[in-house]
Order: sequence, then C-alpha cells, then structure tokens
Amino acid sequence: MKISFGAPWFLLLLLFIPCFIWCKVHTRHFYFAKIAWIRSHIPLFSLTLWLKITIFTLMVVALADPYLYDPSSNNTKRGRDLALVLDASGSMAQSGFHTKDRFKNRFEVSIELAKAFVKKRLDDNIAVVVFGTFAYTASPLTYDLNGVSYLLDMSSVGVAGESTAIGDALMQAMHTLSFGEAESKVIVLLTDGHHNAGSTSPRKAVEQAKESGIKIYTIGIGQKSDYDAGLLETIAKETGAQSYAATNAEDLAKIYAEIEVLEPSSIRSENYLNRNALAFYPMALASLLLLGLILSSRGIFSKGFTKEAV
Repeated sequence: MKISFGAPWFLLLLLFIPCFIWCKVHTRHFYFAKIAWIRSHIPLFSLTLWLKITIFTLMVVALADPYLYDPSSNNTKRGRDLALVLDASGSMAQSGFHTKDRFKNRFEVSIELAKAFVKKRLDDNIAVVVFGTFAYTASPLTYDLNGVSYLLDMSSVGVAGESTAIGDALMQAMHTLSFGEAESKVIVLLTDGHHNAGSTSPRKAVEQAKESGIKIYTIGIGQKSDYDAGLLETIAKETGAQSYAATNAEDLAKIYAEIEVLEPSSIRSENYLNRNALAFYPMALASLLLLGLILSSRGIFSKGFTKEAV
C-alpha cells in the first residue's frame, strides 16, 4: 500500500509554518510595579506554539485529501466487466419477498443483496443499469465499489417508469460494457415482469450479445407466473449462461453466491482506483487538539499546555 494526495497543492500552505515562530504579533502594553514580577519565556520552547503548528499541519494534510492505494492493482487487475441490470418497474414494489421482514419490497431486497454482491467483486469492473419503461446507466464501469453501492442506494422503484423494457435494458448494458477492456463480459439481469415496453426486442438484444461474446445471467424474482420464465431461460441459454429463479431473499442470496464463481480474465484500468480516504483522521486529531488549546487558553488545564523557561 502507498499513500498519495488528491489535492497535493494544499501542501504548499506548510511553507507558512515559520510564521508561527518569526512573524511578529500584535503587542499589548502591561504595567508592573516591580520588574521581578515579569517572567520571560522563549517562544521556540513553548508547548502552545508547537501545538498550534501541529494543528495547522494536520488541517493542511486533511485539505490535501490523503488516501491509501495499492499501486500494483492498477496494472494487474483481474476479473471481468460485469453489468448489473436491475428491474425498477412498479411491480418491484411488492412486499413479502423477504421472509424475515415482510415490509421490505422486492426492489429494496434486491438492492441490499446487490450491494453485498458488489462488495465481493474486488477484481471486477462493475456497472449498474436500472430499467423500467426505459433504461439508463446508473453507474459506468468502475472499480470504485463504494461508489457503486452509493448509487444503488440512490435508485428507487418507478425511477425509470412502471413498465418493463427488457430489450432496451440489455442494449443499454451492452453499450455500457463496450467501454471496458476485459476479455470476459457478463450481464446479470434481474426482473420480476414480462417484456412489455421499449423499442428493442429481447431477441435482437440477445443476437447482439452473442456477436459480442457477452454472457447474460438471468434471475426471475417472485413466482414463475409473475415473470416470463421462458424468455429468461432462452436469453441465458442463447448466450451460454444460466437462468435462475428466486422466490425469496434467501434464494437470491444463493444465486449471487453461485454467480461469484465466474472465471476471471485480465483487465486493466488507469482511471478508477479503489482507495481508502484518510482525510478524516488528521482532521479529527486536529479538532481534538484545537479543543484542548481552547480549553487551555481559558485556564482549565493551562498547566499541562504551557511550558515556560525563566
């Protein structure tokens, strides 16, 4: 792991640190009856001075947006280009899909399990397509798995209309995958309805997927009478993949676990990195030290924050 900065130019502010020692401050006049009452101290050895410098340094480092990353992962990523295609039509608002929480609807459960699935795809380039009456790319191909999870949370039932445009959804997914460089490209289609909208038929989408060598794994949600099981089985079979049926959340979790065993292939990316942000830590420490400095200036525990030399 290595450390880098998202905004390194803020580090130039550290050049102002000498000002804490040499820059003149506004002076105030005090009158003493006896000169012996005046105690002198050397600023360089003042703990308060170094506390201020530390607080300033920590704040500058936080502004520079430090983060940890693995430099080897940028050039040796292995996995596949994988697009999650999620049905957000009106029928996904039905509840009772989760056996332990009957108030959760199908879409909410699908999002939760999709997020759990995404977190394990450390070597994959993930994209998300949401569809209903129309389809759109909610997340382009990226290694930023936290970003994908965030965008999944932003989706909701009906956001793309109430109908089910499976053909358009697959075409949109293939368009999104076209920006990736992996040899292995996979689509995971999840729906609980019948194709009844859009300008592209599922058959045409399947033909294009076969030409592009893209596998389409299909997952039917609910009872088989709720969705077009025959269509989903045909889509998966024609593209060399498998079709699944999930009558409840437990079934869907098992299906995702099975899909996780897909064979990886080489993939490269220089635009997206899984990185761990560190800005919170210096900012939190600076805040605590600043609080201590304020309390010290009010005399609450000044003995512990000032060190004077006579």
